[in-house]
Amino acid sequence: MQHVRLLSYNIQAGIQSRRYRDYVSNGWKHILPHGERLRNLASIGSLLHGYDVVGLQEVDGGSLRSAFVDQTEYLAHLASYPHWHKQINRELGSLARHSNGLLSRLRPDAVSEHKLPGLPGRGALLAEFPTTCGEPLAVCVLHLALGWRARKRQLAYLVDLARQYRFVVLMGDFNCGCRSASLRGAIERSGLRGLDCELKTFPSWRPDRSLDHILVSQDLRIEHARVVDYALSDHLPISMQVALPDGITVTAA
Repeated sequence: MQHVRLLSYNIQAGIQSRRYRDYVSNGWKHILPHGERLRNLASIGSLLHGYDVVGLQEVDGGSLRSAFVDQTEYLAHLASYPHWHKQINRELGSLARHSNGLLSRLRPDAVSEHKLPGLPGRGALLAEFPTTCGEPLAVCVLHLALGWRARKRQLAYLVDLARQYRFVVLMGDFNCGCRSASLRGAIERSGLRGLDCELKTFPSWRPDRSLDHILVSQDLRIEHARVVDYALSDHLPISMQVALPDGITVTAA
């Protein structure tokens, strides 16, 4: 496979938001289970069918609020992904298990979890997919901090991580947009491409901010990228198709 279809989606643990006041009126859904959640996940599962690798943020790893459903695994089954991994970054007993998730139709050679600098609760999940040239395609799913100081340290960590690979994808909720000096500095230092100020993902009901990004290394060709109009969370998903250099393919199947 030379062309890889990517999707990144902050699913807000399966909670739909239509307006800012939903953060207050739906606050209880972040603590207690509700029937709408599985219906929302079923709709999200329908969206995921068209992609090779999916990165999920704000997934619940199986707690009271999700009716003890591991949402990463649940979505993998709904969308027929043979490979899935979750990274629990913040565990609040039985109340919530805040996670990143990875779904893949390709078999990774290795999957590693990285705790990001700053207060506990933020992480990056990295999968390495073998290629015919012997250098892996590394796909990193991340969710960065709200505060700019912690986020700056986290971006520095990710730049160091990205420099270890010829083919690398960083995708997720960066919690910062095109005006972020830290993000632009990280992109300049790493040589990553893909920052597009027109790809606005937040809030889903009237998107005017680019908080979610898919960034790729120089040796990956971006064929197209877009925001997917699928407003089931407070974020919209973002997709990208990338291509490896001619003659190189991902060998996992």
